[in-house]
Amino acid sequence: MEKELIVRGAPQEFVCETGAWQTLPRHLERRGLQRILVLKGTKSWEVAERFFPELPNYTVAFHTYQGESTYEERDFLVEKIVEENWEAVVAVGGGKITDLAKAAAIVSNKPVIIFPTLASTCAAYTPLSVMYSPEGSMIRYDVFPRSNGLVLLDPEVILHSPKELLIAGIGDTLAKWYEADVIIRQLEQKPVEVEIAHFTAKLCRDNLLQYSEAALTAMEAGELNEAFVKIVETNIMVGGMVGGFGDDYGRCAGAHSIHDALTILPETHHLLHGNKVAYGIFVQLVLEGNWQEIDTLLPFYQSLQLPASLVDLGLAELPEERLAEVADRAASEHETIHLMPGKMTADKVLQAIDQLEIFMEKKRIQV
Repeated sequence: MEKELIVRGAPQEFVCETGAWQTLPRHLERRGLQRILVLKGTKSWEVAERFFPELPNYTVAFHTYQGESTYEERDFLVEKIVEENWEAVVAVGGGKITDLAKAAAIVSNKPVIIFPTLASTCAAYTPLSVMYSPEGSMIRYDVFPRSNGLVLLDPEVILHSPKELLIAGIGDTLAKWYEADVIIRQLEQKPVEVEIAHFTAKLCRDNLLQYSEAALTAMEAGELNEAFVKIVETNIMVGGMVGGFGDDYGRCAGAHSIHDALTILPETHHLLHGNKVAYGIFVQLVLEGNWQEIDTLLPFYQSLQLPASLVDLGLAELPEERLAEVADRAASEHETIHLMPGKMTADKVLQAIDQLEIFMEKKRIQV
């Protein structure tokens, strides 16, 4: 298996500390930047605004994104950046805002500075953008030849984010191990870069299984603790390092193909990215025949209320022909499910989806 291997290990600079956002002025000064365009959301800004620094010595404009990371919105932003002569883009928000800002910054050849308001993906860390259609279906992810300029991560901001989004981030980051491992263990010889990806993927799994419950307890109490900071950094930084060092050997396999396929269904557009990926992990494990690992993970899923079946996703009523469409999309030629060993077909994927439902139904009856 010969895949591309380009290391994109980290942003140019990454800071994780309470009050990190307030250090923005000195970072702008060091970079010689005076004119910045801030891309923000609506709901996230209600919390983020009070943490955002005063910038009296800089020219600042704010733009509210339209809810999706689309090529249409990217091109609108590029035109705005160029015509109004903005020197940098600051993204304040979650994964889609961040992906949109990265894409616009790359096309306009400007640096991007990221203020994460969620720890639901590794988007703040990685030099790539997941792009969607205006209707919400995932199209592809674009990988960029330039790292993010600066990430200022304040755990205090994440503490005030919705708990369900941190849980979704845990589901997304847990997939780093299962997707990287199923690819990397096929290699007879591992380059050092791939060894780093494999190590960080396992660190994701180990940290999540050990610290997630304590982190969520701290979040409910509104108190920062070591477990919470570990989970935030695992979701954003450690998760980003897996694909950063492993490239195609460490980014996506079966779980994300299932996620991508589910996005073709309008019924799934309200579901969080990480929840669909978490479900995808179990479908991937069925394809591997690894029922023992599903048994091992199930108590963790149940404690966090991560979805382990279509029933959990609220999709139990989907007719078989719609599931067949999902399976067909998951096994389409360009999907990363084909990085798994063996020949992956739509029939195999559909069978795995059905087998998982039967298995989970038996578990519910036993309880």
